[in-house]
Amino acid sequence: MEEQVVLVSENDEVLGLMDKMQAHKNGILHRAFSVFLFNQKGEMLLQKRAANKYHSPNQWTNAVCSHPRHNETYLEGAQRRMKEELGIEAVLSPKFHFLYKAEVGQNLWEHELDHVFTGDFNGEVHMNPDEVSEVRYITMEALEKEMIAKPEHFTEWFKIILKEYKEHL
Repeated sequence: MEEQVVLVSENDEVLGLMDKMQAHKNGILHRAFSVFLFNQKGEMLLQKRAANKYHSPNQWTNAVCSHPRHNETYLEGAQRRMKEELGIEAVLSPKFHFLYKAEVGQNLWEHELDHVFTGDFNGEVHMNPDEVSEVRYITMEALEKEMIAKPEHFTEWFKIILKEYKEHL
C-alpha cells in the first residue's frame, strides 16, 4: 500500500489524505518534519539518501526529513523516522515551522508545511540501507562551504530548511 501524506491548508487545517507520490507529482501542500541533530562538538549529523530512493537519491540532507502519518503528531513522526532510518532515539525540541515549495527532480515537488526539530545525539547510528547509505558529522562552516562548492550534492529541501534554520538561531 502506498504511503499517504496529510494534506493541509497554510494554517495546518487537515484537508484530507493523498498517496505520497501523487502529492509529490502535483505539488500539493502536506505536512512534513525535519530533524537537525548535533553532537557534543556542535557538528551536524547528515545522512546520504540511499541510491534506490525515488527522488533525490545519493544526496546529502539533514538527519531526518519525512511526513507524519494520519493521527500522528509531528514529533511522533520525527521520533518514528529517526528509529526507522537511523536506528536511534534522541530528545527533540520544536524550533519553528514554515511553508516551502521546491522541485526535486523527475517532475516531482515538495510542497510542505515543515516543522523543524533539533536534538543532541552522540551515540552509534544503525542505518537502514533502504533509506540511508552514509552518515557523517560536519561543522556548520564546512557545510556552508561544501554547499556553495557542490550544491548538487545536497537535497533541494535541505538547502531551503538550513537557510530558515540559520535565520531562527
